[in-house]
Amino acid sequence: MVLKSVFRSTVLGLRTWSVFSVARQSKTTLPAFSQAQCSSYANWTFSRHFKGDETFLNQPVRQYARPSRKRQEFPSQLEDLQTSMLKHEYASVPLAQSVDDVVKKLLTLEFANHSEKLRLKEEQLIAKVQRDENDRSSTEVKVAILTARIRNFQEHLHKHPKDKANKRWMLMTIDRRKKQLKFLRRTRYDSFERVCKELGITYTFPPEYYRRVTRRWLAKKAFCTKVFQEVQRLKAAEREKQKSEEAERKESSASSSPQETAA
Repeated sequence: MVLKSVFRSTVLGLRTWSVFSVARQSKTTLPAFSQAQCSSYANWTFSRHFKGDETFLNQPVRQYARPSRKRQEFPSQLEDLQTSMLKHEYASVPLAQSVDDVVKKLLTLEFANHSEKLRLKEEQLIAKVQRDENDRSSTEVKVAILTARIRNFQEHLHKHPKDKANKRWMLMTIDRRKKQLKFLRRTRYDSFERVCKELGITYTFPPEYYRRVTRRWLAKKAFCTKVFQEVQRLKAAEREKQKSEEAERKESSASSSPQETAA
């Protein structure tokens, strides 16, 4: 393709140079060509001499762009928070209920940032699963806090799927919650069922092998299995040899004992 394009440009240049050289020798004036006439002449030349080639200089490129796909909307966990609700640090203050409407509006979630809304959502999830009003360090409370953070990471990654750092933090948080749920399931199964029901968590058992199965891993596993079987065979042969030696010793001692008694 490169040689063909070079050859095309060379031929076009030679044809143009020959036309101007003949006009210079005959001392005739050439008519002025417009840009459209020049481009049509170049296309006619290329199509006449290089008709078998599929690519042309001004051939329109079609189907070069993919149709844009509309991304599905991800449900946010902060949608149920009303804008008229007070922030978490002002909800328990009685003076915040009696202040002016303008000041009260500044203390609501309408002017709150994302971290303040997430904090209020964590408090709502904690209130569903905590053992008593002063419970802040139980396993159920830790699971509620981690659940709110995981859902926040999922919403962020749906909008920014190439954010590898937040994806790593989300996977680490999922592992932490998995350990807490495993401990809660082993110690207090009734609380484990209540937490999963209140928070909407679907608990799945971990797989038997966490690592990805590859050819190298399968070959190594087969080799280790073969070595283990060979070691077990050698140990069994050694045990049989020891048993046979002990049996021979007993027979020799039994045969020598009657002779000693007769003497």
